[in-house]
Amino acid sequence: MQLAFGHKPCVDVVSTAGQQAVITAGLAAADQRCAAEWPGAAPGTPEPAGDDRPFLYLKEGTIPPIYVITLGLILIVSLLAVRVVAGPYRRMRPYADLFLLGVGFMLLETKSVTGFALLFGTTWVVNAIVFAGVLVAVLAAVEVTRRFRTPPLPVMYGVLFAGLLLAWLVPNEWLLALPVPLRAVAAVTVAFLPIFAANVVFAKRFAETADATTSFGANLLGAMVGGCLEYVALVIGYKGLLIVAALLYVGALALLPRKNSALA
Repeated sequence: MQLAFGHKPCVDVVSTAGQQAVITAGLAAADQRCAAEWPGAAPGTPEPAGDDRPFLYLKEGTIPPIYVITLGLILIVSLLAVRVVAGPYRRMRPYADLFLLGVGFMLLETKSVTGFALLFGTTWVVNAIVFAGVLVAVLAAVEVTRRFRTPPLPVMYGVLFAGLLLAWLVPNEWLLALPVPLRAVAAVTVAFLPIFAANVVFAKRFAETADATTSFGANLLGAMVGGCLEYVALVIGYKGLLIVAALLYVGALALLPRKNSALA
């Protein structure tokens, strides 16, 4: 708060036993009235939360045990549910790349939601627009793949990696400095280019699978794993998810069957 507003905020302790306090700040120091001025950060105080790691509730960069337990239970239920619907896991081995595509997609979706919240505000309207945009990007990728001749999978992977690199290189400060209409166009391009490319890759690969149920089960299981893996952002930050996603897509490309590597 002090870094953001340029002056000390008011800190009113509600309960020392429950570790509860209210922090408020005016646009200027003259705009606020504090019962007692905040004395400043004490030794051992955690680093200030930032745009990349906005976790005010975390004292350390770690995943809380309750999160780990909950995510573990989610994965167990997901494994059992996919096993019932899609069949034995050994039948999914030829579709390991689709599994990784599912993991990577969820990380890209999470990065998009947090990015748009930073640029346009953390509201339900912004979240709804982002989710709608993700679904439109998925539908557009499917329709483009169905109606037009798209480049081979290795080329689309190249477009995907270029989109990830663009998202990594474009700083939020640059986007925030743009007028709202230009910011929206730039944010959509940066966020949805890798999502669109990833879904073209998936659509092309899925169209060539011999067992649609099993291959989609592998992808769905990957999406569940990705939904849990996104919590590593608590440790590495949201921007770090782009690196994790890039590594996953490298793995998917490496596991791509040879007969599919030159598909048009």
